[in-house]
Amino acid sequence: MTRTVVYQVRVEFGDCDPARIVWFPNFFRWIDAASRHFFVECGVPPWHETEQALGVIGTPLVDTHAKFVKTASYGDLLRIHTSVAEWRGKSFIQRHRVMREDTLVMECDEVRIFAGRRADGSIFALEVPGAIRDACR
Repeated sequence: MTRTVVYQVRVEFGDCDPARIVWFPNFFRWIDAASRHFFVECGVPPWHETEQALGVIGTPLVDTHAKFVKTASYGDLLRIHTSVAEWRGKSFIQRHRVMREDTLVMECDEVRIFAGRRADGSIFALEVPGAIRDACR
């Protein structure tokens, strides 16, 4: 069974466009927050600590696919259900399902990597750390 963590967002007036519909980039902002929240809930330390211990500076996004199913508006309480759908060697697929009560509003699959930093400052993909994979199952 895949571990799922729920992150809640209350839609505010400023999150919406003039038609009172959530402006789509806000979903990606909330999903990014839900991604980090997933790791926190699984017991993964802050990235500044994993950088020292494992060389991991974070989990940058390398690909995304979203499907908008229903609209959301201010006052809505959204719950973002986040899980890891697939672990790969140097990447993983994180799945997000944005729900308003029992209604699917949006779903998104993201491909992310565990990133490290070279001495010259460039970023590269690391093997998925086994300790983090184990903590998140």
